[in-house]
Amino acid sequence: MKRMMLGRRALLGAGMTMAGLHRPAAAAGFDWTRYKGQRIEVLLQKSPRADLLLARQKEFEERTGIEVSAEQVPEQQQRQKFMIEFASGRPSFDVVSVAPHVQKRLLSKTKWMQDLRPLLQDAEATSPDFDFADFAATSVSYATQPDGRVDMLMHNIDYNILYWNKAMFAEKGVAYPTSLGALVETARALHDPARGIAGFVARGLKNANSAVWSAMLLGWGRYGIDPDLTVHTTSPEAVAAAQLYQTLMRNYAPVGVSGYNWNESQTTFAQGRAAMWMDACGFAQPLEDPKKSRVVGNVGYGLIPPGPVAHHSGLSGDALSIPAASRRQGPAWFYIQWACGKEMMARQLASGAGAPPRNSAYAAVRVNPASQVPAAWLDCVAESAPIARPHHPQIVAVTEYRDIFGIGLTNMIGGADPATELARATAQFMPILERTEK
Repeated sequence: MKRMMLGRRALLGAGMTMAGLHRPAAAAGFDWTRYKGQRIEVLLQKSPRADLLLARQKEFEERTGIEVSAEQVPEQQQRQKFMIEFASGRPSFDVVSVAPHVQKRLLSKTKWMQDLRPLLQDAEATSPDFDFADFAATSVSYATQPDGRVDMLMHNIDYNILYWNKAMFAEKGVAYPTSLGALVETARALHDPARGIAGFVARGLKNANSAVWSAMLLGWGRYGIDPDLTVHTTSPEAVAAAQLYQTLMRNYAPVGVSGYNWNESQTTFAQGRAAMWMDACGFAQPLEDPKKSRVVGNVGYGLIPPGPVAHHSGLSGDALSIPAASRRQGPAWFYIQWACGKEMMARQLASGAGAPPRNSAYAAVRVNPASQVPAAWLDCVAESAPIARPHHPQIVAVTEYRDIFGIGLTNMIGGADPATELARATAQFMPILERTEK
């Protein structure tokens, strides 16, 4: 209980005001209709957050008089379009979804995105109701580059959690795992292939699967690659985390799990065909929808168990940025203020569309009698916040890293030796790391 309360305070009270970055002092100069008649292009990554923005877009247009042309594109295609357009030097969009766990280091080096600090300090550009201090410390730190530039604003924070089927645990008299190692014992006890039930499910697909291994590795107190570029991918800790991943995925996951991304894992759990699922907290929404889920009322939301050395939850998320090359940065900033404002963040949380970075959203949802968000999910997110760490390496070649080590992890599911696969992947990746980080 003490840990829960500390976690809740960290999430609901840890707003952060950066040095030299203050809320605009006066309201007189701000006008939502300042850019009336202008038009902006918005490129979003397909997600429940994007669905919400598109559904409410008319509200922004009526408030500001700004016309918005927005599209949402699936993750991989959106990132490809992003790279192609920025490589051309003339991106067509004025607001774009970015993923700091994949693109932060790239944006730091290229400076493709506008530093938002001058806008945040400008009383004419930023609404006095925007309240930047309401953003949780974790999200502010995640959106800040090493040189202090804030070139993105977090739109969603994803903490890794463990979804578990309470009915299956109760039926077998199994307790919630108290450590990462205990996941194996728990999965073994719940695995029942004769009934079509897997003890555990997670991402097995190349690239996507590296997120699971990287998150497990945090339990050994390690990153695959440190922020200072020290490489640990062949360390005893990395091998131990890979062995845990292999044991769970090879012995207690569904047949064909090497082809599973988050969506296949989500469907498997929602249909009652897996007892545990390790992934990000933002995938909870369909699990409580009777039209999409057979486990409504039986979903447990658990803190990631501690590892042998440390207790951390993997951190990822998505953000909104303004290209430095945009000629419509003013109206683009108005769009981001609306999309990341208190009202939209509360809606995002209340609808289950994700875990917003604003502290006020959680306070509002807890006292809202119409809220459908499970209290257990809110508690789990609150507890995860203070132990969260970015689990993907903060390097330019994140995608190549995930691809190369992802192949090795998929091979492990097939029975390959973890130490051998990690050594092979490391040897293949090192030249790429050296080239891209020069």
